[in-house]
Amino acid sequence: MSVFSTDQPERSAVSHSHDCHTARFTTIWPDESVGIITVQGELDASNAIAFADHVDACAGVGDRLVLDLSPLSFFGTAGFSALHTINVRCANASARWVMVTGDAVSRLLRVCDPDHTLPVADSVREAVEMLDGEPRRLLQLVPEPS
Repeated sequence: MSVFSTDQPERSAVSHSHDCHTARFTTIWPDESVGIITVQGELDASNAIAFADHVDACAGVGDRLVLDLSPLSFFGTAGFSALHTINVRCANASARWVMVTGDAVSRLLRVCDPDHTLPVADSVREAVEMLDGEPRRLLQLVPEPS
């Protein structure tokens, strides 16, 4: 397996893959601003930080990201923590993101994200359509002055 690199991926229709312990991150750029990151294998404490770093590097390349987590066979709590890190980092980079979940991720989200605060789509196509639409509103933590 190759060692994970934090280099920014190139923007092209060709896929770029990184193996990290028990997971593989594959990124394709179907157009200039949309990156689709597919994660296969198991996302756990051994690779969750590398996953968040990979998404962060991609957010520096394009402003819209689809995280296809549907192929994952295992998704641990460290993966859920990585999603919150990704949410913050993408907001800081002015990048929008949506994830596509499979059974492993959906099971954990039912318990850890019952209010559905993280952006989820049923398919990659739906995720891209969501990103093409209006930006989702962020939670307002401080009331706006009148």
